[in-house]
Amino acid sequence: MTRRPHRIIIASLLAAACLGAGGGAVAFATLHDGTKTVVKQVTVHEGQPVASSSAPLSVNQIYRKAYRGVVEITVTSNSGGQQTPFGGGSGETQAEGSGWVYDDQGHIVTNEHVVDGATSISVQFWNGKTYTAHLVGSDKTTDLAVIKVDAPSSQLFPLSVGSSSDLQVGDGVVAIGSPFGLEETVTSGIVSALHRSIDSQSQFTITNAIQTDAAINHGNSGGPLLDSQGRVVGVNSQIKSESGDNAGVGFAIPEATVSQVAPQLISSGKATHAYLGVSIDATASTAKIAKVQSGTAAEKAGLKAGDVVTALDDHQIATGDDLSAAINSYKPGDQVKVTYQRGGSEHTTTVTLGTRPNGSPS
Repeated sequence: MTRRPHRIIIASLLAAACLGAGGGAVAFATLHDGTKTVVKQVTVHEGQPVASSSAPLSVNQIYRKAYRGVVEITVTSNSGGQQTPFGGGSGETQAEGSGWVYDDQGHIVTNEHVVDGATSISVQFWNGKTYTAHLVGSDKTTDLAVIKVDAPSSQLFPLSVGSSSDLQVGDGVVAIGSPFGLEETVTSGIVSALHRSIDSQSQFTITNAIQTDAAINHGNSGGPLLDSQGRVVGVNSQIKSESGDNAGVGFAIPEATVSQVAPQLISSGKATHAYLGVSIDATASTAKIAKVQSGTAAEKAGLKAGDVVTALDDHQIATGDDLSAAINSYKPGDQVKVTYQRGGSEHTTTVTLGTRPNGSPS
């Protein structure tokens, strides 16, 4: 049987370097479309929550609880005669990914890069039944998308959603998906690290990503990462590997981001993100502003290049990634108090956050 090519974000390790104070290990990895993703360790300022007292389920119990809610997604796209990352250069191409049932209305969550450019989408359920799906909405900023199938309620088994904020390093996790087209594949591991920052294909920073050693390969993209109670705590999205296959370093978009974005995609087909309007100095180990965008909330509040942001409300800011993560926790229109240093003195100002335009940083 000829396998169809799989659309995923696959990373090939190029180099690693250590940063100075305030930074962490940084690894640069190429994606299949030639862009780069940067994985960073983000400083954590608050203690981790106490783990749940509920007894963990076995891998088999987690699988039995969740497998009917995990789907295989096949996407057809037209290459338009252009060379594709999977070989070939004309006509239609097919790619595979994974997803999971979000609600009893037929909405399914997956990665944006799984369905990007699709001319048709089909979904195969656990029992082999296949339905045509359509794209409801997608968000390149967070690499999330929602598709919908008109399937009978007897086919829909929405997965329970947990809390990525409750995870601790070392907690057991399980991934279910269709690596290499092998549907209902289960792998298990632990949470290897928390609060990672990874880049989406559009080069936006996805904050608080979950790092896991649960095996994730081609076709796992969009599938759920489940906690020890069988609840979704992340969406598997990226791996880092020299060979292009699993090397024990995978990343999932956290549930907190999914819970923020998915309802927006379902209601309006798009997601909006809070926007301060600054670019951070990439050479600095702090959240030092390199540029203030004209007409933005930051400019209206009097922020200037050279200012070092140290807090947003109660969020302590040590790095640019901290600032991105804090801004992502707000909605456009929210008022926040920005604390910053200028000329050796501390200042505060109140900012009404705007809406991030496409292609813009924080």
